[in-house]
Amino acid sequence: MPHSLYSNLSARLRLRPHMTVKALPFVILTGFLFGSTLIASRFSVGQFHPLNYISFRLLFASSAHILIYLFSSRSLPRDRKMWFHAAMYGVFGTAVNLVGIVSSLQYLSSGLAAILITTSPAITALIAYFFLPDERLNGRQWLGIAFALSGAIMLAILGENGLPDVSPEPIGYLLAGAAIISGSVMNIYARQKLKDYDSFDTASIRMWVAAITIVPLSSIFIGYDLSAVNSQGVFAVIYAGLVGTFCGFLVQLYTISRFGAIPASMVTYVIPLVTGVGGILILGETFTPLMIVGIGIIVAGITLVQQRKLTGVVQ
Repeated sequence: MPHSLYSNLSARLRLRPHMTVKALPFVILTGFLFGSTLIASRFSVGQFHPLNYISFRLLFASSAHILIYLFSSRSLPRDRKMWFHAAMYGVFGTAVNLVGIVSSLQYLSSGLAAILITTSPAITALIAYFFLPDERLNGRQWLGIAFALSGAIMLAILGENGLPDVSPEPIGYLLAGAAIISGSVMNIYARQKLKDYDSFDTASIRMWVAAITIVPLSSIFIGYDLSAVNSQGVFAVIYAGLVGTFCGFLVQLYTISRFGAIPASMVTYVIPLVTGVGGILILGETFTPLMIVGIGIIVAGITLVQQRKLTGVVQ
């Protein structure tokens, strides 16, 4: 379904209770796939260099996109403008974003990283207000942005990292913050430049270009010493690439096409829950009372921010 149709659907949609209830299983599944990928990433940085891990993850996801074109009736996209804009999104909205997030997991728990990522809608709304003339925020939405950002700043000032055996390091917050800002800027860019193109085509180009960007960098500057990688590490990176990234995107795309962008945006609230519980049970991470307060403040803020219309959402 063309992405412009998603925008029209979301603009017309009203959050009817039955529509929201029907969307919940898909929202929960999307949140589980994306949240579990963060857990896999946090586990993997103990065995892989972040660039190595990202390169393998992108290669697996990119290969899955290629197989879809080979074994379906879809034709490879040929529009040069779409390739250019999707490539820009692939470099700055995917490659740079992944490097920041995965690198931050050396210093932050997967649960805390998910909490910080939850601020993305607030940051996107703030950036859009200053750079897009048709974007307006009311007083309630400004309050929501203030809440969301203050919750993240509070956690950073208090030095929370969710890792019992790792000393707090500001670089974790800086890496995550840079990744979130990069992703938010490129979401706005995609909203302007890619909204009229097919979402699967643009996502495929985005994934291919990100892989082409990261793999040479990993080879030249890091190399591929995989001596510390065991079978669990291999499973984690395959899972993250094929299940978490590729399948997660397909489920998200289906949710948007069937129920609209507004119900699909509820995944924002599911991911921190998945990573919080999973990080504790699987990785031995901690979830402190201050982190609970922080996510409460952030979620309250995002709830206010997301009362604005969601149009042209690109993931």
